[in-house]
Amino acid sequence: MERHGLVVNVRPERREEYLALHRAVWPQVERTLRDAHVTNYTIFALDDTLFAYYEYAGDDHAADMARIGEDPVTREWWTHTDPCQTPFGGDGSADGGWRDAEEIWHLG
Repeated sequence: MERHGLVVNVRPERREEYLALHRAVWPQVERTLRDAHVTNYTIFALDDTLFAYYEYAGDDHAADMARIGEDPVTREWWTHTDPCQTPFGGDGSADGGWRDAEEIWHLG
């Protein structure tokens, strides 16, 4: 099992829209994540910064992430969520502005 942390900022003027979307995540989006071996996906908010955590239980993280990105319903979901986000720290290299966080400690 792999643990993944990501961080992004939410646009202040779209924060409530983003939160509303996540109060009712589309079932197909959740199904696609589960089918790609993603579990315990959680997004936390601190002011205008979002921190996401998930666990990956598959054998090929890159391939499963690519499968998620190929799902048409998930891609449609992102057309709603991505405009609410802005890259954390000004680095927009990751999808939707999310940046990987380095794991430095874990209480097992």
